Amino acid sequence: MAKWWRSLVDAFWALDRALGGQRRPTRFQKWVGRHPIKAGLCVALPPAIFFGLFFWLVSDEEEPNNLLLAVIGGLLMGLIFSLFTAASERLRQRRLKRLGIWDGS
Repeated sequence: MAKWWRSLVDAFWALDRALGGQRRPTRFQKWVGRHPIKAGLCVALPPAIFFGLFFWLVSDEEEPNNLLLAVIGGLLMGLIFSLFTAASERLRQRRLKRLGIWDGS
């Protein structure tokens, strides 16, 4: 099991290097790494509004609960995606510090 997990981790860091992950983080990436909950909420609001409006347009007039479920579903979807992204950014920044590429400032 450990070898399987290690190969996934190695594949993730290889993909990160291929996408430019060895560069110093930008100011926005530092902010996302330091404030993952705020970043998650900022990213989660547009899908929540979109899904809320979409389900409001297609729902029956007798079922107002569909709008609430759509907004909650959009918030959850956006939060899960953005928290995963913020967590991976934190891992990347921690790795850059460990490798000596970035001093954390």
